[in-house]
Amino acid sequence: MSDKVLYQKWRPNVFSEIIGQNHVIATLKNAVELSKTSHAYLFCGPRGVGKTTTARVMAKALNCPSSPNCCMQETSKKTFCETCESINQGTMIDLIEIDAASNR
Repeated sequence: MSDKVLYQKWRPNVFSEIIGQNHVIATLKNAVELSKTSHAYLFCGPRGVGKTTTARVMAKALNCPSSPNCCMQETSKKTFCETCESINQGTMIDLIEIDAASNR
């Protein structure tokens, strides 16, 4: 049995799994597909709207070395490339997640 908590176990892993904010997801996907990304993105809003989830999928899309990109698939695959899997597990050394809501 997996030792992941529910919000981690069922968190969307690709853009197509993110529900709501379709215009935002479309804009981010287009930026990645056209290689016209900004130097920074700020994900802000009330809790529970998917800021962290969207930011993690965007991080995977920007750092994924495989072609086609793991995060551009229509459904979540069971296996991801090494880079995307390290982001999923929270072990990628080059990714720093800033969480202003925690006391860490």
